[in-house]
Amino acid sequence: MQDDAVTTTANGAVLEVVLNRPKANAIDAPTSRKLGQVFAEFRDAAELRVAIITGGGEKFFCAGWDLKAAADGETAATDFGVGGFGGLQELPNLNKPIIAAVNGIACGGGLELAISADLIIAAEQARFALPEINAGTIADAATIKLPKRIPYHIAMEMLLTGRWVEAHEAHRWGFVNEVVASERLMTRARELASQLAQGPPLVFAAIKECVRQTETLSTQQAFDLLNSGAPATIKTLYASEDVVEGAKAFSEKRPPVWKGR
Repeated sequence: MQDDAVTTTANGAVLEVVLNRPKANAIDAPTSRKLGQVFAEFRDAAELRVAIITGGGEKFFCAGWDLKAAADGETAATDFGVGGFGGLQELPNLNKPIIAAVNGIACGGGLELAISADLIIAAEQARFALPEINAGTIADAATIKLPKRIPYHIAMEMLLTGRWVEAHEAHRWGFVNEVVASERLMTRARELASQLAQGPPLVFAAIKECVRQTETLSTQQAFDLLNSGAPATIKTLYASEDVVEGAKAFSEKRPPVWKGR
């Protein structure tokens, strides 16, 4: 799919999504709705198993909300589409792996977009910040998510001061999975996507739904949920041909052939 602000390319089972709104790849409501449409279609396409999202150009992954659009009347109550701001944060039932290839600055809503992915690969020049505090507003999604992803005091420092975090520091705090040279960013993201695309899609779906549904539960509550037969994706997995194939392939000492059913 080609769009002025969003382009997509399918390479086998991998969908590459590029946010391309020079000069800062900021997101306004129409762009957010387009991203939501793209990821909803990815979610529902049986032939696609993994997605990569990155920014166009070399300087910005995404600078967050387009403040020019805000000045023209967009508000937090504006319709940002089926997936919420950026298309990923609130998209229901997105049970496929997403890789963020952060090619440059990811601040505000751009940082929130990155942490909506399952894995983050960062170029060496990538930088992260939550500057909303300096504009007298709140980075709401980051306030919810970031203290659960990295040490509490580091998350609170970012939220309360808006300070910038370089890629290698982000890696040290477990904020990103890997830091690579800029010229290696998409190569590494594609290597990882290819590896995931060959994996068991029903297991990935079960993992993602299990993580979502148990995130706020105690350990015992989480086990009680699983023992009750939920989530639905786990029931589907245990009743599938793939779970039998996995056991057979192991016993026969061969690679499994996953069918997603």
